[in-house]
Amino acid sequence: MPEGHTIHALAGRLNRAYAGKPVRASSPQGRFADSAAQLDGEVLIGAQAAGKHLLVEVDGDRWLHVHLGLIGNFAVTPLADGIRPEDVPVQGEVRLRLASDTHVADLRGPMVCALITPQEAHSVLDRLGPDPLRADADPDEAWARISRSRKTIAELLMDQAVVAGVGNVYRCEVLWRHRIDPHRPGRELRQSSWDTIWADLVRLLPLGVAYGQILTLEPQVEEAERRLAAGEEPPVITGRSLGTTFPREFATYKRAGEPCPTCGSRIRTAKVAGRTLYWCGRCQRRR
Repeated sequence: MPEGHTIHALAGRLNRAYAGKPVRASSPQGRFADSAAQLDGEVLIGAQAAGKHLLVEVDGDRWLHVHLGLIGNFAVTPLADGIRPEDVPVQGEVRLRLASDTHVADLRGPMVCALITPQEAHSVLDRLGPDPLRADADPDEAWARISRSRKTIAELLMDQAVVAGVGNVYRCEVLWRHRIDPHRPGRELRQSSWDTIWADLVRLLPLGVAYGQILTLEPQVEEAERRLAAGEEPPVITGRSLGTTFPREFATYKRAGEPCPTCGSRIRTAKVAGRTLYWCGRCQRRR
């Protein structure tokens, strides 16, 4: 399932392509035809992300709500000179196509694709925990829930009502980066540990937005930060596939049985919150 940085990057692409402009909307698959007809020709005011939810405001007090789920994809592709939107073939089951003279955006396989009211949009936001990528996020709100909970920190990081946008890769990697025991109940976690986790998420997720891939190994993180600080423009990412600027490498994620990069112990696994947790039993003992 796409993690929060993917949805924030998607919101940015939609804004750069369509914000403040009328869009042509259609549903080649047919399952969103009535709602697409209501969107067709309307001005797209702006898109925003909250965790794994995309909310797009459209003229007429309407919002497009999208959750990609496990298999969804929403690619926003610039059109080459001389190419019209109608020249771009529909590939696969496209639930929604947004088009202009310069871009085509095709949504496939979402878990949620709905036209909703402003009140319903606010309800989506209200049920989410703080998102490290949003300026209005309050980490103390998450800590208030974590510090009272008997659930493990590995479970709590996957609970979107506690922290919005964190998925399994960031969960495994951030806990390893700070040597935190993933099985420690939230009520036993030190607040300083939570502050460290939050600060690291605030550091790492924007790199995921910029490069279209999750970066958690410190050499990659530092190189990505150096490039951005030097004013280097990240590659154009349409959202159709992951970025390829850096090798896809992690410390623990999907490295079951392999040696921990720090101590050499074998990486362990367990099912936690419906996903496979990867961790080092020797290194990760902090609370």
